[in-house]
Parts: sequence; structure tokens; C-alpha cells
Amino acid sequence: MDTAADNQSPSSSDVDVTPRGATSAVLRALQLIQHDDSDSMLQAAKEIRRLTKTSQRCRRLLADAVVPLVSMLRVDSPESHHESALLALLNLAVKDEKNKMSIVEAGVLKPVIRFLQSDNLNLQGSATAALLTLSASVNNKPIIGASGAIPLLVDILRHGTTQAKVDAVMALSNLSTNPNNLTIINETGPIPSVVSLLKASKKSSKTAEKCCSVIESLVGFDEGRTVLAAENDGILAVIEVLENGTLQAREHAVGALLTTCESDRCKYREPILREGVIPGLLELTVQGTPKSRTKAKTLLRLLRESPYPRSELQADTLENIVCNLISQIDGEDQSSKAKKMLAEMVQVSMEQSLRHLQQRALVCTPTDI
Repeated sequence: MDTAADNQSPSSSDVDVTPRGATSAVLRALQLIQHDDSDSMLQAAKEIRRLTKTSQRCRRLLADAVVPLVSMLRVDSPESHHESALLALLNLAVKDEKNKMSIVEAGVLKPVIRFLQSDNLNLQGSATAALLTLSASVNNKPIIGASGAIPLLVDILRHGTTQAKVDAVMALSNLSTNPNNLTIINETGPIPSVVSLLKASKKSSKTAEKCCSVIESLVGFDEGRTVLAAENDGILAVIEVLENGTLQAREHAVGALLTTCESDRCKYREPILREGVIPGLLELTVQGTPKSRTKAKTLLRLLRESPYPRSELQADTLENIVCNLISQIDGEDQSSKAKKMLAEMVQVSMEQSLRHLQQRALVCTPTDI
């Protein structure tokens, strides 16, 4: 597939490289798409897909093609025609908010929902990719949620092709930022499928990041936390992302674990500790995003043996918390590993503080003396 989802990192394919003669090609495509015969419209759809693959300018110039392309999805024609029209619309929507909104307003969701249920895996995959791109628009999120698409996306997550599963979880991540959508997602019970995809994914990948994003949102519900803890290696998979994921993925992972532990410390403390979360949390207190560092420190406090505040003579410092946790780890190897990790983290913290002080000294030193 030649499209690029909006929530992926910019690449060379996002650069506008509109070739010479594109204006005449755009006009020709707009004329063809207005024809009544299906062959001309198919030719136009393929040309629009080609022109909008890398050119943001062509996406704007071809905005008038949205309505006729959506009409192609409604008519009873070969599935290859539907797929060509859908892929043209998908390219038109990439990184173009106006086109995203106009495509949904033109009525694309009804045929897309039909395609999600198709036995044609290519058409099903294209429909899933279309929802991924369209769901990046804040204005489209409630409309997509109300259309009935969410349960079908979860079904794709369970039974679709590998790429369709990836696109489905990314679309669900986009949609989950809307509270009503999140409730619908939770009701479909997707966590086992999300965890399965997470375990099969490279922990530093965008897929793992989006899986943890969905999990973090769903553990806000009691059933979400219960299912995650009961799922085989569910908590472990999240901890692996906490250790090896992207900065944003690690933030989602520690957020999911913190929400889970805060909801019922007595119930979830041991399952989280048992999977070896401490080294990753220690590293995160120094090398994570500001939100990650705060959440990691809070989770470490929750994981210590005593849930009660300490006296002023026993300050609730990171060192005290970690020493308390280390004392509970069975086996000399784990204890040595945790102590070594703590020493390394303290060293990194000191080095970062020293660099910060040196930078401030350079900024504050008068240059005219």
C-alpha cells in the first residue's frame, strides 16, 4: 500500500515533489472522475492515487474529486473499482485535515463499514487503513465512533491480516481519546488481542507504542485492569515496553502500570513486582520524559513494602524506596542487578546535573569581561 498514516513520523515521502505538468494531469483527472462510465472513473481514481501519493499540493488541487470518489464506493461495481477509489481517497486524506473532514461528510463511512466485513482481505485492509487516517481528525472521531466502526475494528484486531491488525490498533488508539469512543472500545473487550499483538511486535516499534496507548486508556476501567492482569504475560509485555520502547511508548507503559497499581495496590502490587519492573522504573526516573519520571517515582513508592507514610527521619527518597524494594527481591542475582542499576542511575543523574550546571555557567558568564 502506498499511503502514509498521519500518526507516523515524517519521511521523504511526505515532501511535496509535485512534478512539472502536474496541473494539467490534475485537470485531466478531475474531468475523468466526472464521467458516468465506470472505466473512465477507474482510470481517474488510479491517476488521483498516483498524483496524491507524495504531493500535498495535488491533495489540495484534487479536493473536488472527493464526492465522485465516494460515490464510486456506493455503486455495485467490481471490488477492484472500490479498492482503487478507496486508496485514492486514502491518499487524499493523508496530512490534509480538510480532505479528511470532507471525505467523512461525503458519506464514506457506510461503504467503509461494509468493506470491513468483506471476505476480500485487500479491500478489508484498505478500509482499515482508511479509518486509521480519517480517525486522526478530531472532528471525525465522534462520527466514526457513532457509525458502528469500533466493534468491527476490534474484530479486525482479532482475525485480520498482520498489517490490518496494526492499522486497527492504531485507529483504536486515535479514537480512544474521545470519551464516548473509549467506552465503546472497552465494551468490546479488546485487551487480549491488543496484548497478543504487543507480544508479537518489536517493543521499540510504533505498533508497540499504540498498543500501550490503548492499554493505558483501558486500564482506567476495572474490567480492563482485571483482564490485563489475567492475560498470560500481559503485565510482562507492558514492562518490556517500559524497558525498551520509544520515549512515548514508555510513558504509556508506566502510565498503564501506575493506573493499575493505584486502583488496588493490594491486588496488583505483587503481579507487577513479580515481573521484574524495578530496573526499568529506575532507568525511567532518570532517562524518561518528565511525565514518565514522575509516574515512575510514584509507582516505586506504591510498590514499596509499607503503604504508609514514613516519618521525617525516614525520608521518602528514591534511595529509601529502592532499598526497601531490593530487600524484598528473592535471590542474590536479582538483588545485585537492582543495586547495580541504582548505582548506574545515580551516576547518570549526577552526570546530567553536572552538564546542566556547566551549561548554565556558560550562559551566565559575561562575555565582555
